[in-house]
This record gives sequence, structure tokens and C-alpha cells, in this order.
Amino acid sequence: MATTVTLKATRRSETGKGVARKLRAEGKLPAVVYGAEAESWPLTLDNHETHLLFRSISLDNTIIQLEVEGESKPLPALIREIQTHAFRPDILHVDFYVVQTGVELELQVPVRLIGIPTGVKDQGGVLEQVIYELPIRCVPSAIPEVFEVDVTGLEIGDSFHIAELEVPEGVVILREAERTLCTVQAPSALELDEDDEDEDEEPEVIGAEPEEGEAAEDEDEPSQD
Repeated sequence: MATTVTLKATRRSETGKGVARKLRAEGKLPAVVYGAEAESWPLTLDNHETHLLFRSISLDNTIIQLEVEGESKPLPALIREIQTHAFRPDILHVDFYVVQTGVELELQVPVRLIGIPTGVKDQGGVLEQVIYELPIRCVPSAIPEVFEVDVTGLEIGDSFHIAELEVPEGVVILREAERTLCTVQAPSALELDEDDEDEDEEPEVIGAEPEEGEAAEDEDEPSQD
């Protein structure tokens, strides 16, 4: 079922780009939490703690208990959006939204392949994963951590479809049941596809003048709350 972690936060009253820039310079991270029936709260997070946590969880379907300073109970929330720097792995701002007990929501759950197919190990085939995440609808307490697919029995030419998944009770997958999650192909079939792609590429013109690139634009920071 749903993975739950905790993250400490403090409320703040000041907002805007200047405030967000100052917070990041101090090793902190601006954030906001909101919900269907709750006012939005501008928050401040510890930048280092947030980065460590986000690297260790599935960002799409992990419930984060926000322990807001001064509040008697933590706020159960999911990540709605993470704003990052244009060319550095820096988080600039995080949006959370509060989940309500018993109220359905829609989110993405990762698909993980388990094992080595017979068609790869014994027949020289290649395993290709087609879908890496699935959209679902369920109540917060029923959120799956991951959909695992045992591929050990697949031979060349075999596929695994959404309809074959073991789906927990109360979880609805919002994609067609006949969609393929993964397949084992013969190497010759893959090589043929790659050859076709190569033929579609335009030939390189030796000695042609390179087109002048546009000057890099100045970084625009996203609007912060």
C-alpha cells in the first residue's frame, strides 16, 4: 500500500521572487501546500533534507506527512509540482496538496519488471518495456507503491498486458486493459527497426555552413509563493 514519509516545514508570511531567492541562499527551500477545502500555506523546507528525501522515494505516489511547526497534527500530502533550475539539478520550489481520508484521487504509479525472461536468457531475445508508469484512481490508503510484473516466463514474441496485472482492491487503472506493458522481441526485429530509422535520417552535408545558434536566454525564475 501507500508509502508514507515525514518532512519538517515551517510556515512563512512573506512571498515573492525576492523572498524565495533569499531563502535558497540560506539553504532553505520555498514551498506551498494547498487542498480542496484548505487555504494555501506558504512553507519553508530545509533544502538538504528535502533533496535527500526526494531521492529516496517515488515522487508521484508517496504520501508525505508535513510536520509544520506549530501545528498539532501533520498534513498528509502528495507532491503536485517540483520546479527545478533550467540547467542544474537544483529544486527551486515545491507544491504539495493535502489528501483527504476516503476521498479518491488520481496519480501515477511506477511499473517495475522482475526477473529475466526465458526468451532473453535461453533464446537470445531482447526485453522491451513499453510503459513505465500507470495512471490510477483510488483513495489515499489504497495507493500502490509499485506495480510489479514477473517476466521470467516470457518467451520471444510474448507480451504482458495491463489486463494481466494483479490490481489491489479499490484501485482503478485509467488506461486500456489491452495496452502492452512489456514484450520480448527477437534481436533481428529490433535491428530492422533501427535500420529503418537510420534510412529516415537526412544525410550529412560535408562542408556545409553551420546555422548560427540563438544566444542563450537569461534564466527566468518561476513565480514563487
